[in-house]
Amino acid sequence: MSAGGLKKMLASAAVVGVTEARARIFGQILNPMGQRSPHKILRKKLIGDKVAEWYPYDIKNDDPHVMACEEEERLSKLESLKRRGKGPPKKGQGRRAAKRNK
Repeated sequence: MSAGGLKKMLASAAVVGVTEARARIFGQILNPMGQRSPHKILRKKLIGDKVAEWYPYDIKNDDPHVMACEEEERLSKLESLKRRGKGPPKKGQGRRAAKRNK
């Protein structure tokens, strides 16, 4: 081996050693091949709790009286729509079924 080759090899080993030490000190992930890694995404703080805090707690889901009133209102609206002929069709008699039978 020539002196120049040995010098380059030692320099590259020193650079690799410094890079590894820097990654260890600063808590970074060493990726010398440059492959895709999810580390960048996993490094971020989780925001699920913040998003959940943003929306207030819906108390009406706990109260059975409120739920019963809403269900009763829904059924009465559906009944009035059916009386006028605007309700949902029976199963198998919708627009897609009519198209298929043509």
